[in-house]
Amino acid sequence: MSDFDHRIETFRSAAESVSAVVSSVISLEDAMTYAVDLCQRKDACQLLVSGCEEALSPPADALCELKQQKVIAAPGLGPDSYLSMETLCRSQNIRLIDRGLRNHLAGIDIGFTIADYGIAETGTLVIDSSDEDLRLATMISEVHIAVLPQDRIRSTALDLLEQLGAAMGASPNYMAFITGASRTADIERVLALGVHGPLELHILIIEE
Repeated sequence: MSDFDHRIETFRSAAESVSAVVSSVISLEDAMTYAVDLCQRKDACQLLVSGCEEALSPPADALCELKQQKVIAAPGLGPDSYLSMETLCRSQNIRLIDRGLRNHLAGIDIGFTIADYGIAETGTLVIDSSDEDLRLATMISEVHIAVLPQDRIRSTALDLLEQLGAAMGASPNYMAFITGASRTADIERVLALGVHGPLELHILIIEE
């Protein structure tokens, strides 16, 4: 096995050990199809509508049971890629957004992002999240799907010192290191996923 292949397999193993779902795809188009298919299969996010905890008339109560339209947030895509993904989403009655994520808090089914780097040693994604909408896509969606070009995987964080130093020298800056799905064991030391972020992390290693 070459060093390159070993690096990819190390990343995959480390990411899966912290509950990430890791798959390989041929192209960005395949990654977008993956995201739309996953969104189509999952239950829609449920927004907590004010007043639904009260005794309501049958018609009003029925409104509280309605599922919201599914939403994929994909900030950072180029215009052509966004148009292609929008066409895929429209075919499944899924709404695609790339801006104004603050208006959809607690209502985003899937956040779709492209990672800047991966760290094989820990299965960590490195994403320049200085843009607020991109940052929110990784934090408030039920499922985060990150596309990672395989040639952006490095063995350790030390291999990224030059790139990270240059990125962090810009202002404002928010560099995110994401390892696995959101988790905590604060409550009686019981592991719970999705408390501080997405319930699931899917990493699509792109081969093109």
